[in-house]
This record gives sequence, structure tokens and C-alpha cells, in this order.
Amino acid sequence: MVAIGKAFAALVYLVVVALFGSGAVAHASEARSCECATPSIDRYQQWLASGEGTTVPPTGSLLVRERHGYAAKVDFLNAEWHVVVLWLGNKFEAQADLSRSAGFWLTYSATDDLYVQLRPASHWSGGDKWLTLVPSTGGRLVRKFFRFAPDKWTWLPELGEPSHSFASALSEARGLVFVGKTPNRLDFRGLRVDRYRPPCL
Repeated sequence: MVAIGKAFAALVYLVVVALFGSGAVAHASEARSCECATPSIDRYQQWLASGEGTTVPPTGSLLVRERHGYAAKVDFLNAEWHVVVLWLGNKFEAQADLSRSAGFWLTYSATDDLYVQLRPASHWSGGDKWLTLVPSTGGRLVRKFFRFAPDKWTWLPELGEPSHSFASALSEARGLVFVGKTPNRLDFRGLRVDRYRPPCL
């Protein structure tokens, strides 16, 4: 019986490899342990209210317990610019080379339109950054793909024209910064960046 059991297990393994490739078992194991020891969403631990604009919470972490995981929740109040920050490497000093990445999947809900900026390490401060629209979902939770294609990213005259190229922002990406000028209720549930996996701290 033991020999038959081992033979069956070996056969199952070969079928899995044939269908999904040799990494299938590793990916399944990785998926079960993908979160960090401290609160995170897809291993991103630093979702922060910057203190710019009137927000709830006003500063600090946006992460709150949500069922079996965490969500990053923030309310934008008043007609003024609001800023919330995600550090891609989970600490301010870190940066990521996303030049080979196709883009990122974002799972979120928003009651109004906002923007996400790609902020590089060498040009972190200020509003003059490459950005793309994050459309309102009417408060519904959706999953949307944002491409890292130059024609999908622009800048706003009100915030200023970037002095750096979009390609350079990709090569030394420090964070994704969400900005909006209208009242908004935001709920982030997932973020997967193509070809990038953040380190846990």
C-alpha cells in the first residue's frame, strides 16, 4: 500500500508539473505565506497619511484589520489637495527598478476620481510628478490594471511639469503617492506590481 501511495503521489506531481510548470508547488506555498509578520497588504506594510490635506486618519498608518487580512482606509475631506503614500520597499530609503514591469494591479474602492503619482528617489518631494488617473468606482470594490506605458502617464499644470523623465521614475521608484483634490472615501485591498515583490521588514 505504501508503494502504491508513493507511486500515486509521484504521478500527481508529474501531472502538476506538466500542466503548470516546475514552479507550481513553490507558488502555491508562497501564496499561503505571502504576507508579512506585521500588518500588510500583499507585503506592502507602509500605507501612510502624510498630513497634507484634511484626511481621516490625519497622519500615520492607514492599515486596519479587515476579516482575515488588512485594508488601507482613508477619507479625504474638503476641496483641497490630499496626499497618501505607499513606500514600495517598505522603508523610505528603499527604491525599486520597475523598468521591466508592465504595470500593477490595484484592488480598491473610491467615491471620486483621484490620481496616483510615481515618485522616484531622486525627485521625491513636490507635486511635479508623472501621474495617472485612478477613476472613481462609485464606492464599489474593483480590481484594475494600471500600465507603465509612457502614453498612460501625464502631469497636471496645477502641480507642475516633471523635470525628470518617466523612464527615470520607473528605474528608481521609491513610492506610489495617491493624491486628490475632492472629498473621497478610499479603501485599498490589494496591490500587485508586475516583476516586483517587496521585502518584509
